[in-house]
Amino acid sequence: MANSNLTNAKRTKNDEFYTQWGDIQKEVAAYVEYNPDVFRGKTVLLPCDDPEWSNFTKFFAQNFERFGLKKLISTSYAAESKTYKSNYTPTLFETSDPQYDKNKTVKNGKIFTLTGDETGDGVVDVNDLKWRYLEGDGDFRSAEVKKLRDEADIIITNPPFSLFREFLAWIMEANKQFVILSNKGAVIYKEVFPLFQENRLWSGRTEWGGGMWFETKNSDDVDKVIDGVNMKNVPSIWLTNIDHGRRHQRLPLMTMEDNKKFNTQIQENENSYKRYDNYDAIEVPYTNAIPSDYKGVMGVPISFLDKYSPEQFEIVWQASGNTRASAPKEVLKKLSYHPHLEDRGGCGVINNERVYSRVLIRHKK
Repeated sequence: MANSNLTNAKRTKNDEFYTQWGDIQKEVAAYVEYNPDVFRGKTVLLPCDDPEWSNFTKFFAQNFERFGLKKLISTSYAAESKTYKSNYTPTLFETSDPQYDKNKTVKNGKIFTLTGDETGDGVVDVNDLKWRYLEGDGDFRSAEVKKLRDEADIIITNPPFSLFREFLAWIMEANKQFVILSNKGAVIYKEVFPLFQENRLWSGRTEWGGGMWFETKNSDDVDKVIDGVNMKNVPSIWLTNIDHGRRHQRLPLMTMEDNKKFNTQIQENENSYKRYDNYDAIEVPYTNAIPSDYKGVMGVPISFLDKYSPEQFEIVWQASGNTRASAPKEVLKKLSYHPHLEDRGGCGVINNERVYSRVLIRHKK
């Protein structure tokens, strides 16, 4: 169901998925636990965010003092500019404000900022947010929002999945720290996978198993209603370049011989540990079956990236099946038994049949 949900979201470009408070809290807590000063004195930008609805804005506003933030900036995208048109109605918060403009509310984005105690109650929280209309519609690619990006130290958001490649490039261009949500399939994009290999991007704290539940404004595309809220399950993951403890946890591994004796998954998979026909690497069909004593190159599932520790493994590249990030020719040539063999899409072949997409890794010496 989750994969079809993502496909439907891409087809309709419905990017109106609102992240739950608990998911944000669980993820961000890992960065603070690893480095209590990770946000201290920093300006955090939450783009692609509807501040009046978003839990990102509320969460960071409520934790402004605890995290020691310097400034919080949150921007929204104009309702009229969105591909998916919902029955937009401005909130009472906006309509009761003297600066409310019935034309700008649909044509312009909004910016919310927080720098300190505006109400004078001695506490910095969501009630201290100041807002105004942006000059444009709030598109992250606009010069107006780029300027905010350049001001920020850290960018955190759930970006439009349909524009994920552009959004990630937008962040990397400015060399910013970030914590963002992505669909699982993005890790094999040719624009994304090399960043894993270069340790410029890695999995967040939250494990990849299962999908994530988001609030959706599209009443025609709902998986379940929880406490009166329309919810959608989407195969999503967190990606970041901010360090956290789980990233440095080594996988507990058995030797190849012990896996053959005790790992029933290996026993039941006839391709386990076989050498590819076309590459000098072996097939390891399950991450938990990576042999601790094998010194050569191994092809492991894409989901390995969720368990990847840079102290334990080196990523050689991705051996692609029908994916979009197959190894460059120079990498394939080094691994290939037959430099002139048909590429076969850069994928491993066993008994003349392609295997599933694999990440090529080896143990760190």
